Amino acid sequence: MPNKKKYNINGESGMKAQIQFADQKQEFNKRPSKIGRRSLSRSISQSSTDSYSSAASYTDSSDDETSPRDKQQKNSKGSSDFCVKNIKQAEFGRREIEIAEQEMPALMALRKRAQGEKPLAGAKIVGCTHITAQTAVLMETLGALGAQCRWAACNIYSTLNEVAAALAESGFPVFAWKGESEDDFWWCIDRCVNVEGWQPNMILDDGGDLTHWIYKKYPNMFKKIKGIVEESVTGVHRLYQLSKAGKLCVPAMNVNDSVTKQKFDNLYCCRESILDGLKRTTDMMFGGKQVVVCGYGEVGKGCCAALKAMGSIVYVTEIDPICALQACMDGFRLVKLNEVIRQVDIVITCTGNKNVVTREHLDRMKNSCIVCNMGHSNTEIDVASLRTPELTWERVRSQVDHVIWPDGKRIVLLAEGRLLNLSCSTVPTFVLSITATTQALALIELYNAPEGRYKQDVYLLPKKMDEYVASLHLPTFDAHLTELTDEQAKYLGLNKNGPFKPNYYRY
Repeated sequence: MPNKKKYNINGESGMKAQIQFADQKQEFNKRPSKIGRRSLSRSISQSSTDSYSSAASYTDSSDDETSPRDKQQKNSKGSSDFCVKNIKQAEFGRREIEIAEQEMPALMALRKRAQGEKPLAGAKIVGCTHITAQTAVLMETLGALGAQCRWAACNIYSTLNEVAAALAESGFPVFAWKGESEDDFWWCIDRCVNVEGWQPNMILDDGGDLTHWIYKKYPNMFKKIKGIVEESVTGVHRLYQLSKAGKLCVPAMNVNDSVTKQKFDNLYCCRESILDGLKRTTDMMFGGKQVVVCGYGEVGKGCCAALKAMGSIVYVTEIDPICALQACMDGFRLVKLNEVIRQVDIVITCTGNKNVVTREHLDRMKNSCIVCNMGHSNTEIDVASLRTPELTWERVRSQVDHVIWPDGKRIVLLAEGRLLNLSCSTVPTFVLSITATTQALALIELYNAPEGRYKQDVYLLPKKMDEYVASLHLPTFDAHLTELTDEQAKYLGLNKNGPFKPNYYRY
């Protein structure tokens, strides 16, 4: 692994708007009944969910009606410092983790290379991400590098129960299960943070909920926290807002805007998972279907490319003239949503914004139009406007609802407007290897940085680290990099070992 002291990371200024968070109104000592908690399972936290999950999860139907919070469970070592659906699923989850390891070469290489020196010895990492087999490989890698970890889920539907059980069996304090209520969600985060005799000194977050919870409930903890690593669009946005408001207490690393994360997790991942999610939920054929994709960023580009390749007629909506021109040059028709809303068969949101598809749009859609979100949390589609007395909701299968109008028209709403690929399909493990390796390196860098290297600001990953992550994945393809000669390197003004592109370069 390259000498981490060589990394020079320049701070990036953010936006000036002051951050706003919804207050958590429920107190944990006033827990709702079992029925109340189950009824809350249709709600969702404000966690961003840019990536990472699987729809398929092994379940034990015999205990589905019992909340994990009401169970007394212990692993084989006698520890009860966890809360999962069923610890007995651990063996099944372990097999899933072993499969994931085969497609995560960079993390395994990092584990092997850095295990001897233990660069995270003494690190106490509290994490809030999707809990999947791929996350388990990351957590176990962090443990092999010397860290202690406590973990909660950033999404109420993305947890693989069997993987959470396997982690708990291995001794990781994990508090997560698929189908949490919103009260459960915040309770799990609190159990990770508020524990006697253990205080975190690093945060790994996906969406900013964990960071927000510590700021709100335990602000004194930041006196010992060395840094925050954030991987999502929403979480990074929140950090920049905190920074501009002068409320960011520790250095933070923005891994979302690293080149490897942007290209692989957003573009290449969504190019595959959009089709997977739509097929699993609707069994539809894409050829000849008219689709409108709202947003032509990296996620939108991936969705459009996949649907075009399947023979769909694809329209694009955009606010940014540069992205709009890219869509036109890639052969897509640029429209306003109102212009095509009556004729399209599928509506996909990929903007990261709110109220992109409004009740007016939903009212004008054709019968059986499919509506789904690949962008941010559950804000892009105005699902709340559909919960009115005149409309009937009909659950037809897991994560698929028919919303029926009085005249009999119905739309097909997927995952209640939450992220389709996280709720209804799987994300390629190889993609997650890239993101997870970036997260691990960012944690190592922040934890080992000498005092004064990073101030209370948000930093981008250095180009050198991005290149290193990419290089760790090339052996999977038996790929062979060309090396510059001394003369060529001098001509270009580059170091033969990189970085090979300036920070302003757009891949």
